[in-house]
Amino acid sequence: MTNVLVVKAHPLNSQQSRTLTVLEAFLETYRQQHATANIEINDLYQSQFPEIDADVLGAWQDLRAGNTPEQLPTHQRDKITVFNTAVQQFIAADKVIIANPLWNMSIPTKLKSWIDAINVAGKTFKYNADGSATPLAPGKKIVHIQATGGKYAGQDFGTQYIQMMLKFLGATSITKIGVEGMDHFPDQAPAIIHHAITQAQAVATHF
Repeated sequence: MTNVLVVKAHPLNSQQSRTLTVLEAFLETYRQQHATANIEINDLYQSQFPEIDADVLGAWQDLRAGNTPEQLPTHQRDKITVFNTAVQQFIAADKVIIANPLWNMSIPTKLKSWIDAINVAGKTFKYNADGSATPLAPGKKIVHIQATGGKYAGQDFGTQYIQMMLKFLGATSITKIGVEGMDHFPDQAPAIIHHAITQAQAVATHF
């Protein structure tokens, strides 16, 4: 059975978000074509995914010093549990779908926090003697869905950052579905979304 992880990084729903409209079309087709797949959804805004802050850094320091998770204060333990769950979900996944908007030329902060969470030395990569790194959970197939108001043809920081980090973790295939130009060309917005949905359905069939 194929394990599929869906990372939703948008605070709105599919009726309000062009990113999630395309994601829903992708998932509908994927479920139809891959009925036995195990799909797990991590909605970063619904779960209020934490970021690396003083609580997390302090908890990591205490754990390295020999404390057990049960010895941590509840607020620290809860955040560490979310991070640990995210990395285990990523390791277990054969395929990963990431859906986000491009905000101010970059990705939402909660998606950055998720990427921070899954980059763990000793779990998803290891350092080599020469200082380079080797992925420990390689071979994942990735689909990245991103909506933007302008047109960037993959040259935006959001696309480049996500591709760089997932290649660092050993991803072997990254397919980008861009929903671009709807704010700059509002009269073309329906056609742009329709094209992205058609592309998403085609990709989902063979993903």
